[in-house]
Amino acid sequence: MNRIKAVIAEDDFRIADIHEKYLSTFDEIDVVGKALNGEQTLELIKIKQPDLLILDVFFPDMMGTDLLPLIRNDFPKVDIIMITAATDKEFIEAALNYGVIHYLIKPVNRGRFDEVISEYIKRHAILMSNQEINQTYVDLLFGKNFDQKMKKNSGLPKGIDEITLEKVQSVLLTKRMGLSAEEVAKEIGASRITARRYLEYLSSINEAKAEVVYGIVGRPERKYYPV
Repeated sequence: MNRIKAVIAEDDFRIADIHEKYLSTFDEIDVVGKALNGEQTLELIKIKQPDLLILDVFFPDMMGTDLLPLIRNDFPKVDIIMITAATDKEFIEAALNYGVIHYLIKPVNRGRFDEVISEYIKRHAILMSNQEINQTYVDLLFGKNFDQKMKKNSGLPKGIDEITLEKVQSVLLTKRMGLSAEEVAKEIGASRITARRYLEYLSSINEAKAEVVYGIVGRPERKYYPV
């Protein structure tokens, strides 16, 4: 899977560094630049062509909400997550009107940050995949599956971590051709035993299917496919 390029636009460099540190824990994301004001943000997006923009509202030269129409006009495909202390209704309405995919209010809880980024990574993987476009595909993109997932994850069994589970699901959705536990382990940077545990869990809840495939020398191998 191609790594997601992210830009952080935040006038407080200390907070920008914290966001970069959080994002660096996701193997799927590369932070390719940080901007301290609106002008730098536009220039950085032009140069780096990011997939994701983490955007504040308050900048010394302009409001982040004033940047939204400019970004949408010149860079319509960039995904935007706003992280700000601004709680005025007009800012939230502007975010909705310009297709901001999430709005987090400072101070941001680390768990909530990771949850939002994990959901974004999964959506991005689905869009980049060759999955057949049907109602299930659309539901995944528009959040129906995520609402169900959050209810389900409240009761995850011992040994199953939500973030790692998201990574395994993203790999399966992106590859589509069927992967062994060893191949998934390599993709997510974990052991084969760990990958196998998560794959078997997905199989048990009918979010993956397993098939035995025979290789060239006749040795059977268990392959996993997304449902």
